Amino acid sequence: MAITAPQLRVEVPGEGYHSSLISCQMACPVHTDARGYVRAIAEGRFEEAYLIARGPNPFASMCGRICGAPCEAACRRGQVPRVDDDGHFVANDKPVAIRALKRFACEWAGPDSRPLPEVLEKLRGYVPEVSAYAEEMAALLKAGLDPNLPKAAGERVAIIGAGPAGLSAAHDLALLGCKPVVFETEPVAAGMLAVGVPAYRLPREVIAREVAVIQALGVEVRCGVTVGKDVSFAALRRDFAAVLIAVGAKSSRALGLQGEQGPGVYGGVDLLRSVSLHEPVDIGHEVVVIGGGNVAYDVARTVLRQIAYDTARTAARLAGTTKVHLVSLESLEEMPADTVEIIEGDEEGITRLNGWGPVEIRRNAAGKPSSVMFRRCLRVYDENRRFSPVYDEEDRLEVACDTVLLAVGQSPVLRFLEDGGEDVQNARPGWPKIDASLATTAQGVFVAGDLAHGTRLLIDAVASGKKAARSIYTYLTGRVLHEDAVTSHRVLDQYRRERGYESIRRQAVPVLEPEERLHHPETLVEIGYTPELAVKEASRCLDCGVTPVFDGARCVLCGGCVDVCPTQCLKLLPIAQILPSAELSEAIGGLLGEGCDLFENSAILKDEQRCIRCALCAMRCPADAITMERTVRFTNWRCV
Repeated sequence: MAITAPQLRVEVPGEGYHSSLISCQMACPVHTDARGYVRAIAEGRFEEAYLIARGPNPFASMCGRICGAPCEAACRRGQVPRVDDDGHFVANDKPVAIRALKRFACEWAGPDSRPLPEVLEKLRGYVPEVSAYAEEMAALLKAGLDPNLPKAAGERVAIIGAGPAGLSAAHDLALLGCKPVVFETEPVAAGMLAVGVPAYRLPREVIAREVAVIQALGVEVRCGVTVGKDVSFAALRRDFAAVLIAVGAKSSRALGLQGEQGPGVYGGVDLLRSVSLHEPVDIGHEVVVIGGGNVAYDVARTVLRQIAYDTARTAARLAGTTKVHLVSLESLEEMPADTVEIIEGDEEGITRLNGWGPVEIRRNAAGKPSSVMFRRCLRVYDENRRFSPVYDEEDRLEVACDTVLLAVGQSPVLRFLEDGGEDVQNARPGWPKIDASLATTAQGVFVAGDLAHGTRLLIDAVASGKKAARSIYTYLTGRVLHEDAVTSHRVLDQYRRERGYESIRRQAVPVLEPEERLHHPETLVEIGYTPELAVKEASRCLDCGVTPVFDGARCVLCGGCVDVCPTQCLKLLPIAQILPSAELSEAIGGLLGEGCDLFENSAILKDEQRCIRCALCAMRCPADAITMERTVRFTNWRCV
C-alpha cells in the first residue's frame, strides 16, 4: 500500500515580510533598531551604536540597565536549536544580551561618560544608514519625527509627572515646537526611576545626565511642585494650551488583611522612596516582604542592604541575626520577577517562600508586628490564565517578623482632579477614561504611562509618552501625524560573518560577587561588559535584517544549498507535498508558464527559525540564484 507524505503548510512571503523578521525591532514598543546597534558593536562602531540606540528612546541609558527587554524575548537567536556532535537536539540557544549591549554603547558614547555639549552635537548631527530624509536629519529625526514637520507655534503644555512617560512626551513636544513645562512633586526628576528603582541597579548620576539632555532640548522641569497643593489643576488648564497627566502608579496597594493597619507595616514603594531620598527608615531585624514581582525583589534586596550597611556602621546588631523573607503567592516557575532578580536575591541571602498567600498580620502586646500567617496556595491562575487563586485552608505557615512590607501592586493618586478636573471621567475608580489618542473626556487633557495602560515596562512608558506628544501636537495644530515606515533593501556582495559566530555561547554580564554587593546600599551589582566581551556577545547576533533571497527564475533545483546548510533550514521537496493555497499559486504559478501543472514541480522551503544567516547557501549556488540582502526599516511620523 502506498504511503502518502503529509502535506506541509507554508507561508508565502508578502510585502513587509523581511522587515518583520527583525523581531527585536518589532518587539520594541518604540521600534528601536536593536539589530542595528548590536551589529555596530560587533564591528567596533561603538559611537554609532549609541546613536542608533538613543534615536527613538530618550531613556536609552536607563533602559540599558533596567529595561525588561522585550527585544530579547523576541530575539531569534534564542529560537535556534542547538545540537550535539551526533546531531541530536540539546536545547534552544539563548538570545543576544541586547539590554546589556545597549548599556555598553551608552556608557561608551552617551551622557554616562561624555560631556553634555558633545552628546547634543552628536544627536543633532547623526544621519542613520538608510532614510528618505538623509539630507536634513537632526534632533527631530532622532525622535522618529520627520524634520520637515511644520512646528507648533510655541504653545505651552503642562505635564504632571516627570517620570519616563512625562519626560518622553516633553522631549518630543519640545522638538515639535511646543514649550513643555513638567511639574514633579518629588525633589528630583525621573519619577519612579529616581525614587523607586534602587541605586544598586540604576546610578543616580546616570539619571541626572539623561534628564539634562532632555532639558537641554527645551524642556522645563519644576521639581518639588505638587499639583493640587502648590498649583491647582484648574490653574494648569487655564494657563496652558493642553495638559498631560503622567503621574504613574506610585501608591502601594493594600491587601485588607487583619492587623495590616498600624506601625511596622509599610508599602514597598514607600520604603524605596525613603531610601532613595536618604530619609530615615526604621527597619527591624526580621522582615517579611509580601509579593513576587520585580518591585518585591527591589524592596527585599534594598532592605537587605540597609540592614547590612547599618550593621557595618553601628555594630548595633549581631551578625546572623537579621533575615529577610520574601513570600509570594506564585510558585518559583510562575513568579513574575525577572530570573536574574530571583537568582541574585537568592545569592544575597533572601529567604524565598513560594506558594503562600497572606491571611493575617499578628501583633504583640505593644502593637508591633510579631508574625504573618500564610495559607498554602494550590493554584494561582485558572485554565484561562485569569487570576483565581485556590487555597488549602488547613495548610498554614507562620513567619515571625517585626516589619512587614507589601509589594503586591500599585495604584495612581489623582486627588488634584477635584479642583478643575470634574469632567475627567473614569473608566474604573481612579483610572481615567481615554480614547485611542490618549485623550480623556476633558477638553485638552491627555494621559500617558501607567494611567494609560497600567503598570508595565519602562520602555512601554516611553512609548506611551511619545504617543501622547503626537496626539497633543495634533490637538494644538490640527495637523494629523501619519506613521511612515521606510524600508530599504540592499544586495550585499561581500557579506561575511565573524569566524565561529554560530557556536559562541551567550556571554554572562559581569557582576559583583554576592559578598561584595552589600558593602554599601548603592554599590552596583552589574559591572557591565568590557569592549572585548561586548564585541564577542554582539557577534552572536544573527543580523536578521539580512536574509538569503532566492531568484526562482535562475534556480536549477540542484539542491546544493540544501546540502551545505549547517542548520538544515532548507528543504527541497515536490510542491505536491505543500498544502495548496491561492497565495502559493499566485506566488510561483507565473514562473512556470501557462499549461504547466504547478504541483508536478519542486520547491525549496526555508525555515526562518533555523536560518543563522551564514551565507553558505549563496556561496554554494552554481547559478547565482541566491543573494544576501539587507533590509532596514525606519519609522517616522509625518503630516498627512
